[in-house]
Amino acid sequence: MYSNGEMALAENDLRTAWQLEPKEEYALRLTTILRQKNSDSAIAFLEEALKKLPNSIALQILLARGYQSKKELEKSLALCNDIIKKYPGQLDALTLKSEILKQQNRNDEALAVLEEAYAYAPGDVELVHQLAFEYAEAKNPRVLALADSLIKVDTEKRHAEPYYFKGLYHENKGNYNEAIKYFDEAIQHDYNFLDAYLDKGQTYYDQKKYTEALKTFQFTTTVFPSESLPYYWIGKSQQALGKNDEARLNYQRAYGLDKSLTEAKDSADRLK
Repeated sequence: MYSNGEMALAENDLRTAWQLEPKEEYALRLTTILRQKNSDSAIAFLEEALKKLPNSIALQILLARGYQSKKELEKSLALCNDIIKKYPGQLDALTLKSEILKQQNRNDEALAVLEEAYAYAPGDVELVHQLAFEYAEAKNPRVLALADSLIKVDTEKRHAEPYYFKGLYHENKGNYNEAIKYFDEAIQHDYNFLDAYLDKGQTYYDQKKYTEALKTFQFTTTVFPSESLPYYWIGKSQQALGKNDEARLNYQRAYGLDKSLTEAKDSADRLK
């Protein structure tokens, strides 16, 4: 039923299955359907389901994410702490706890939790990348050694992320030439690394090198013609160069590609 889009029928069948035999897999599938309706329904079901399956980590994580989506961060954090107390190396709980702490602007604590998770699973690529990104954003030089370790094990030289993390660190530190060098290396390793193009352009923009920024963002649109952000930054660069008519058109183009990019629409409206 679910695969055919028959959500109401699928929900009824899963509720019946759950009532007959409260298994975790039924609860997980039913939660997926309920979340599509509204988060309150999913949260209410998960709270009841955990009374029957109190040891289900998967259901606790889903409930914690439900609380997070409702901005009930203390409830979410408490659930994560309960899981970590019982299972100290539970990566989903650790990474979610880090997210929540960051939402609360407790950035040092959030980073410490990510480091704790990394200590348990240094081979988890997604986790390593997340930690490296947070180091770079925090201007923490530990990102450099971590990125170098990733480069060292990449014997086939296929991965762009370590160079991007080093570039992001230098960008945030104001070391603009180093940042551009590493963004270029990231692009050489992965021609389709959008963030590297955007950050390279923004590095030029931050230096008020608007012509170089404009060229970078214009080139980016040849690789990513359907992405909104390059057009938004083209608009910003053109506006900085006094080309307001062209800037307005590119702001409008950016908003046309992504209606959530309201700053592009606002920028275009201000230039009318």
